[in-house]
Amino acid sequence: MQLSDYEAALLAGQEGPAVQRAMQIVTTLGRVYGAPDLIPVASVQVAGVSYRNLGDAGLEFNQDWAAQGARVQVPTTLNPSGMDHKQWREQGFSEDFAAKQVAVVAAYTAMGIMPTCTCIPYEIGNRPRAGQSLAWSESSAVVYANSVLAAHTNREGGPSALAAAICGRTARYGLHLPQNRLATHRITVRCPVRTSHEFAALGYLVGKQVGDGVPCFVGLELPPITLGVDGSASLASDHNDALKLMGAALASSGAVALYHVEGVTLEAQNESMVGPAPHEITVDSLAPTIAELNHAIDQIDLVVIGCPHASLAEIGAVAEELRGKKCRAQVWVTTARAVRDQAAERGWVAEIEAAGGLVVADGCVVVAPMRELCYRTLATNSPKMAAYALPHAGLQARFGDLSACMRAAVTGCWEA
Repeated sequence: MQLSDYEAALLAGQEGPAVQRAMQIVTTLGRVYGAPDLIPVASVQVAGVSYRNLGDAGLEFNQDWAAQGARVQVPTTLNPSGMDHKQWREQGFSEDFAAKQVAVVAAYTAMGIMPTCTCIPYEIGNRPRAGQSLAWSESSAVVYANSVLAAHTNREGGPSALAAAICGRTARYGLHLPQNRLATHRITVRCPVRTSHEFAALGYLVGKQVGDGVPCFVGLELPPITLGVDGSASLASDHNDALKLMGAALASSGAVALYHVEGVTLEAQNESMVGPAPHEITVDSLAPTIAELNHAIDQIDLVVIGCPHASLAEIGAVAEELRGKKCRAQVWVTTARAVRDQAAERGWVAEIEAAGGLVVADGCVVVAPMRELCYRTLATNSPKMAAYALPHAGLQARFGDLSACMRAAVTGCWEA
């Protein structure tokens, strides 16, 4: 691997042990993957934020790195934590967990990381331009950045993303190389796919079949993504949410970090992004996949919207569905705090709370200590949440569109 004089100096420890440790991690990964050199990154998104996942060992690792003087060199945000940092009591979590979670975030902020705990950093100011190199780690954020925004990032682990933030570099391999961004699978879609939850189900179906491949979808009826004057991608909110949910599902049922939609996504508008001899897959129906995501349960304890975190448009849709109603099941709409603040300004948070729900910032059910609570069943419009609910949170799940989830919230029952 070729290092510049500056990079070699960092690796030799001339900027201190904290940066040296970061360079050791980045260069070791580069050698493992055969990277020719390092590249600067425009931004970083760090996973491994919930204390439930990190534990004391992870907390101490980060505190030690911060104490050595580790400071990030590029804009860096955090993945969701295990709770709302202001409403954790309303969620029902213990003081012990809350104290540990606060300590985790404090260790990250000591390194200069913005405590914006969300999996949609692109909605709150960290929106990369097409072609920029990143070091992002959360699976749904990675696939969105690569596919919708046409930025370049591998699916980093938490420590490797943090190391990239501290030294401002990542290794040039994987999806940083043009040849690895070509599609390995061509997906011909013959059934109607119109609503967000259908796009999400399609992602779940295809992810299971392609694994860590790169699918290119043919036959999806979406308008082309446009490129703004600042170099960032732009698309209507309903299409944005559909692609966000589809990508998250691709990354959770498989390990997809990049997809293309022929004639729609930026890289696949003017030229074919299909590689040589692609695997051919035809999708004729989503019904078996939707059935697979549903447990045979009728009573619903908890309804979760926001996996990935809900957009402003999704929060508005929930408020409209619940306006003037009362919920029998608990409702959590999880989102970024900045998005929650915007929704509050529009009166949507107050409407959801009047119905008995919570608009939860900072956290995610998947990484929360849900087994501390009394919930046993869940309804959601996210295949990622439906798939992860039982192994991660001990919750049996129902999957459907947002309206079906809101009916379950009001009645406490799932309508088959």
